[in-house]
This record gives sequence, C-alpha cells and structure tokens, in this order.
Amino acid sequence: MADSIDSHAPRTPFQVWRAMTWSLQGLRAAWMLESSFRLEVYLFVVLAPLGYWLGADGVERAILIGCLMLVLIVEVLNSALEAVVDRFGSEWHELAKRAKDMGSAAVFLCDLNVLLCWGLILLPRWL
Repeated sequence: MADSIDSHAPRTPFQVWRAMTWSLQGLRAAWMLESSFRLEVYLFVVLAPLGYWLGADGVERAILIGCLMLVLIVEVLNSALEAVVDRFGSEWHELAKRAKDMGSAAVFLCDLNVLLCWGLILLPRWL
C-alpha cells in the first residue's frame, strides 16, 4: 500500500513486518501456482553455488548470481501481470495477449542475460 502524500514519518517496525509478510505470501503464491517459477528456483539452487564457486572475485560472483536473481524477480512480476489480466476475464482480447506475451518476453530476455553474463565471464577462461 502506498504512503499518503502528507506522511514523511518513517515506517514503524510493525509496518515493516507486515510488508515482509505480504512479500512472503507473494513468494508462496508464486511457488504454489507457477510451475515456471519453481523450475527457475530449482535452477537457482543449482547455479547460484556454482556461480559463487566459479566467480573469481566479488564482482563476478555478484554478476553470476545477480542475473539469476533477476530471472526470479521478473518471473514473479510476469506472474503478477498474468494474474491481473486473468482477473478481468478469460475471453480473448488483443491487449491481454500483448500484455502476457510481453511479460513472457521479459522473462526470456532475462534468460538470455544469464547466458550472456555467464558466457562472457566463464568462456574466456576455458578457451
């Protein structure tokens, strides 16, 4: 929920706790309802330790693991977008199709980003 325009007060610990609870509920919903999110989490669990091990320094490790995190983030946003589109009806509409296709394209671009980052960092060592 957005803060009111007049409020400049810092968040209370209770508000932070509620926000974290809502975030965890969102992650749980993504896990329970989205098979593609589960697959990407499985890949993250395998590849993140590998990226930590293969990274030569902190920057490389951050890139190798960070691009994997970005896939999860965009997948959650894509799932949220699809839920909102589905909320307004199941009948076919060009704008609904476009929104869902663009969300899918965002995940695909993140997947390409993973390949690019991992390739640019690791391939020169092996060639």
